[in-house]
Amino acid sequence: MNTVRIATRKSPLALIQADFVAARLRDLHEGLTVELLPMSTRGDRLLDAPLAKVGGKGLFLKELEHALLDGRADIAVHSVKDVPVDFPEGLHIPVIMTREDPRDALVSAAGADIDGLPKGARIGTSSLRRRCQVNALRPDLEVVELRGGVRTRLEKLDAGEYDALLLACAGLKRLGLEARIRESLDPDRFVPAIGQGALGIETRRDSGAVNALVAPLNDDPSAVCVRAERAMNAALGGGCQVPIAGHAVLEENNLRLVGLVASIDGSEVIRTADSAPSSDPEALGKAVAEVLIGRGARRILDAVYADA
Repeated sequence: MNTVRIATRKSPLALIQADFVAARLRDLHEGLTVELLPMSTRGDRLLDAPLAKVGGKGLFLKELEHALLDGRADIAVHSVKDVPVDFPEGLHIPVIMTREDPRDALVSAAGADIDGLPKGARIGTSSLRRRCQVNALRPDLEVVELRGGVRTRLEKLDAGEYDALLLACAGLKRLGLEARIRESLDPDRFVPAIGQGALGIETRRDSGAVNALVAPLNDDPSAVCVRAERAMNAALGGGCQVPIAGHAVLEENNLRLVGLVASIDGSEVIRTADSAPSSDPEALGKAVAEVLIGRGARRILDAVYADA
């Protein structure tokens, strides 16, 4: 094939990520034309309600997936942390690219780290996962809902509407805003989102030419870690906008996975970690999920869904 069309959201970060994939494809395949198909998604338009109340982060993918299914686009580029466990029939993510920094970043107006924020400080986030961990770590802080793109959030911080923000290190780095990071939070202490920092390429399963074209972009070590995290999430029955966290690290042939489920108010936190050979990441993910379930994760998640 001579032309590849990439479905992408219109946000600055999404466009940077799509451009990055386009550049890699052009480098790999001489003479290939790559076109972007920027799209506005329902998640981008619904900015006046918490994500958990309007359908979660899957709202950022639906229009892109429709473009894949109806043939307007050949691939879609996603932040894996936004990708639900289940795919529409006929679609999959065969490529996980080399992972950027998976940690959460604290950005603060006064330059304080998370332990140094004053009592009652307002910390902005749209993530239930981040909210519950802040509530557990610093119950004296006020966690405030915050939607919008990264630069919009930073503008609100700079205008004094918030004292600090929690964002993804990966997004800030891709936008050239790494200098705004006050603290990169230890992933064992503040567990990242499933797949955070990784880019995934979604395609039609039956498009052999497209799947072959993007296959060289897959990074096996990153993919193994993401597979373990997503298997844990699937076993827990979790979506993208629930208080579930998971972080896998690959060291030689050993895979270590930390999993966390917590009540939104942070009063109950269940955390566990396990290691296994990297040959079966899904088995490790399921094993960690089973331990969490045995300690009460299902009860916590059922209560979250009941309140949604």
